[in-house]
Amino acid sequence: MKKRGLTQYQVAVMSGIRHSTLSDIMSGKTSNPRIQTLHKIALGFSMTLAEFLDFEELNNFSFDE
Repeated sequence: MKKRGLTQYQVAVMSGIRHSTLSDIMSGKTSNPRIQTLHKIALGFSMTLAEFLDFEELNNFSFDE
């Protein structure tokens, strides 16, 4: 967010998640976010989840919505 000059609200909108959800994740209130939520955030940044989490092994994982 900081590198791109974005606010939490802007990232939430880009990701299609609630601002409160993103805020809870970033503040540590939500310590174990759902993988689908993290996937949406990654997509908001035009990244794969593996890129977002810096975890290459996720490239072969499939998400069923």
